[in-house]
Amino acid sequence: MSRKIISTPNAPAAIGPYSQAVRVGNTIYCSGQIGLEPKSGQLTEGFEAQAVRVFENLKAVTEAAGATLAQIVRVTIYLTELGNFARVNEIMVRYFSEPYPARAVVGVKELPKGALLEADAIIVTG
Repeated sequence: MSRKIISTPNAPAAIGPYSQAVRVGNTIYCSGQIGLEPKSGQLTEGFEAQAVRVFENLKAVTEAAGATLAQIVRVTIYLTELGNFARVNEIMVRYFSEPYPARAVVGVKELPKGALLEADAIIVTG
């Protein structure tokens, strides 16, 4: 099975040796997104602004792959402060509706560029 690289200027460019997403068959693996503004590459300020930007970035990559957020089957969210668990839930429901994707939330010590959260996703199409 061949791999297809997904890339869009509507999400931040990779800050390392990875692709924004990779499609293999009907599965798309989205790399982690932090709250970077796509145009400036700057991290947004504050937890809510970063969380919104994370989901907007995931949405942009998903759309570049020809899919929708409704086709995401798995999301992993990494939080530097697990006290933000309820806040991320409040923001996530702005982007996803029932039936929700499977999800894991992981507490981490730190994230690239000092981000407060990161999220990656797996999409299944067709």
